[in-house]
Amino acid sequence: MKKLFMPIAILAILTASCVSKKKYVELETKYDNTIGNLQKTTIEKEKLEARFAKIEERVVTYNDKINSLKSDNVSLKKQNDVKLDMVGKTAVISNKTKENMRKTLKKVDPALLAEAKTLKDSLNIAVSYGLKKSMDTSDLTNSDDIDIHIDQTVVMISVSDKLLFNTASYNVKKGAYPLLEKLANIIKSEPSMDVMIEGHTDSRTISNAMVQDNWDLSVKRATSIIRLLENKYNIEGKRLIASGRGSTMPLVENNSKENRARNRRTRIVILPNLDKFFALLSDEDFKD
Repeated sequence: MKKLFMPIAILAILTASCVSKKKYVELETKYDNTIGNLQKTTIEKEKLEARFAKIEERVVTYNDKINSLKSDNVSLKKQNDVKLDMVGKTAVISNKTKENMRKTLKKVDPALLAEAKTLKDSLNIAVSYGLKKSMDTSDLTNSDDIDIHIDQTVVMISVSDKLLFNTASYNVKKGAYPLLEKLANIIKSEPSMDVMIEGHTDSRTISNAMVQDNWDLSVKRATSIIRLLENKYNIEGKRLIASGRGSTMPLVENNSKENRARNRRTRIVILPNLDKFFALLSDEDFKD
């Protein structure tokens, strides 16, 4: 009986050992497959991350382009606002100024506005309206010695030299101070204006210890007026321009004593900074 039991036991052990080996191989195969799948998943994950990174990079690039376009749009708008248009031969205005000019023209008499055929006409009407509103020249007497008119966006006040200077002199008469004070008040009333003082002479030659010729005399007379406006009447120097014209721009022929007297003059040319002028005027109009 013992002899029969021993072979059976050995057979059982060998059978059990054989089954265990098969399961081990099976488990090992599953493990290898799992490792393989994990590696594949890791590779796919890395690929997806790389693709996502590229997508993020594109999004950043697109956002940068969009922001750049927005910036360009703002820049173009600003450029458009300051784009200059020529008006005749004497002035340029920006789109922003034209917009403010239109606001001013709404205040102008429609009958007068109907006469405007060009942008230049509209500009002159708007400037004339604004200047009459903001500058009071009623204290100056329009006579043969003082002449005031507006032409192509500028105010020109022409003063006979006999009111300002002695013959061949560039020293301003004390008696001219009240007149210059009135001119200073007009200039101060509109801070958006620059002022050019022009000296004009007749055609007779002049040369003495004080002046070399008509050019020299006209410049020195203009400079004398400017010094008074700045130092005595507190007009900012940066707003003032001295100009000597000599005898090059006569009003009439220098063929008589009377005509030469007309040509000897100082002209105060008040020049609007159009952008600033219409901006200020527009603000004032809409406060009404």
